Amino acid sequence: DVEPNGPAAKGGLKPKDVFMEVDGVRFDDGKATPDDVAVVVRGPEGSKVGVVVERDGKTVDFILTREPIKITSVRSYIGENSGVVDGKVGVIRIKSFSGTTAETVKSELEGLKKKGATKFVLDLRGNPGGLLPGGVDTASLFLEANKPVVFVANKNGVVDAQSTLGDGVDLDSQLVLLVDRNTASAAEVMTAALKENKRVTVVGEQTFGKGIVQTIRQFEGGENGGVAVTIARYETPEHHDINKQGIPVDVKTNVDCGKEDALACLSKEVFKK
Repeated sequence: DVEPNGPAAKGGLKPKDVFMEVDGVRFDDGKATPDDVAVVVRGPEGSKVGVVVERDGKTVDFILTREPIKITSVRSYIGENSGVVDGKVGVIRIKSFSGTTAETVKSELEGLKKKGATKFVLDLRGNPGGLLPGGVDTASLFLEANKPVVFVANKNGVVDAQSTLGDGVDLDSQLVLLVDRNTASAAEVMTAALKENKRVTVVGEQTFGKGIVQTIRQFEGGENGGVAVTIARYETPEHHDINKQGIPVDVKTNVDCGKEDALACLSKEVFKK
């Protein structure tokens, strides 16, 4: 995704551009993750970074100016599509997870209910993850107390079992979770937690498959960039390791509808399960 009015948008990047190279570092081997690219893209405010992307089968070069990005990570709207479901459907799009995501989602959920929404779509397309606690806390909004959310194992094999502490704010509304091949990391933690606790119908396409926890260590001496270091891995509530495998969906659907029109990706089938 490309944040409106952010440095990427100002520099000419568009959604679905595929990073091939950043400042001479190649990412076209099929193994690069979003975090790998982010390490090289980040740098001091005002500095330049050269990127090469693939767009519609062609390579295009850009020079971007780094600047702070203010991301609106959670947005919501009412979708009304009589061809998919009767009544109002509340859609909550989560672009990434932070320490405040769960509280924001809770607020947006309450607002949508006041507008008459009775069914909800959680749109995680293109969500690369973010902070793991953000994914855990957001999943907990829709689960009963004492439900397993994720198991995190460090390099020594010590497992931290994370479960819900109390009942969430919505245990009954019908939920559909829309994902795609770029849904990764903390977003997959949330997806697996809700799916394996039988709380949602997951639709779209199989997720990315990043089941590891990483931290970025900056280079010394003020050099740009850093190294992504794996510090732990996580397992789903049913102890599945999704790294490099992803999470299969319950219903395969188109994922190319607009970011503000998630219902266009769905069929009546997903609300009947």
